[in-house]
Amino acid sequence: MTERVDAPLLRAATPEDLPAIAAIYNATIPGRMVTAELQPVTVESRRAWFDAHQAVNRPIWVLDDAGVIAAWLSFDQFSPRAAYDGTAMIAVYVAESHRRRNLARRLVTTAIEQAPSLGLHTLLGYIFAHNEPSLRLFEKLGFARWGHYPRVAVLDGIERDLIVVGRRVL
Repeated sequence: MTERVDAPLLRAATPEDLPAIAAIYNATIPGRMVTAELQPVTVESRRAWFDAHQAVNRPIWVLDDAGVIAAWLSFDQFSPRAAYDGTAMIAVYVAESHRRRNLARRLVTTAIEQAPSLGLHTLLGYIFAHNEPSLRLFEKLGFARWGHYPRVAVLDGIERDLIVVGRRVL
């Protein structure tokens, strides 16, 4: 893959990236569009999350824009049961200052390309039904709607639906 000279560098996340990862994640919480988390996460809570990803070979990637983390993607374990080892849920977050630069598209596209080398045959995304931009992005990248969970989340007193999108990558 050839990158533009000014494009952020895609690399594996390191523990030193956790403050930026947490900050990007926490910045999405008040908008109630991207995560069901209601309170900010701590860097310390992200350490256990980071370590768990390393233990099961589910990477976390960052896009590093001259030393600033612009976006990140994680491959999350779908289930601890062995029969599901080839399936992962992906989560992608972009810093407010770096939105509208196709960084989420780049991360998800690379995840699709690299998934087989990680032993994955299926990728999933969990997206709120009111998050139309994310639903459109995943659809454009070949994900289909595989599930609809009505009113499973309550955000600020409003019941929200969850859409599960999926794509086979083999």
